[in-house]
Amino acid sequence: MKEIMQYINRDSFLHSMNPLSKIAAVTGIIVLSVFTTDSTVLGLLVLGIYLASLKAGLHQEILKQLKLLVFLSLTLILLTVFTLKSGETIGYLIPAGILTTRGMLLVTTGALDFGTVLSLRFFAMLFAFQLLVITTKPSDLMKALLEIHVPVDYVLMFVIALRFIPSLQVEGQRIHEAQLARGYNPGKGISGKIKSVKPILVPLVANSLGRTQVLGLTMDMRGYRSRQSAEKHRISWNRTDVAAVGFVALMGIGVLITGII
Repeated sequence: MKEIMQYINRDSFLHSMNPLSKIAAVTGIIVLSVFTTDSTVLGLLVLGIYLASLKAGLHQEILKQLKLLVFLSLTLILLTVFTLKSGETIGYLIPAGILTTRGMLLVTTGALDFGTVLSLRFFAMLFAFQLLVITTKPSDLMKALLEIHVPVDYVLMFVIALRFIPSLQVEGQRIHEAQLARGYNPGKGISGKIKSVKPILVPLVANSLGRTQVLGLTMDMRGYRSRQSAEKHRISWNRTDVAAVGFVALMGIGVLITGII
């Protein structure tokens, strides 16, 4: 099973970039995604991230999250349709003549636009963050965070949390396969999926808590808490780093100038 949010060792322009420039670019993308309310700008941002992943040969990795993002997008759009009534009326979610003579759940252009903006924001932020993680070694990411004077405690927590994501994925799959081997059958449909979560979630959480306790004891035995400072690391920049950060910066300046925000 392929792990998610796991570093992939390849020779691409994203791998050769400075971790600091990638962090700066991802931060800029997140800020731009949050403050931009224009779906065209967000669509271009998502397209640019996808083209970068295509150039690096990593597009298959980010597309693995497409099902989750599509489900999230549909949920957000439905939620805005239920709660937001602005703009021109398009129609009804439940057409007239099915339950009532006038139709139910009014659908407006404002609700669809806002739901689309929210969906594209999640696409841009998740794709950018995933590219950062799968193209940067954990050690290089730690050096970059230390370079910008992030406290070593927070750096360690961040790196360990990233490493726990693929570990929990693999362990959850093994627990699920063990339950199936024992003949556990929760049933089909939505109710069956909900019932199948409990026998996986309980041992997964228990094992995770046990692992964190062992990790804490290991850190104490190695004298981590007695550290006063961390070694400073210097990381060089190249043309690709400047181009990536400059592109995101120019896009943000363009949005500000045109008054889209």
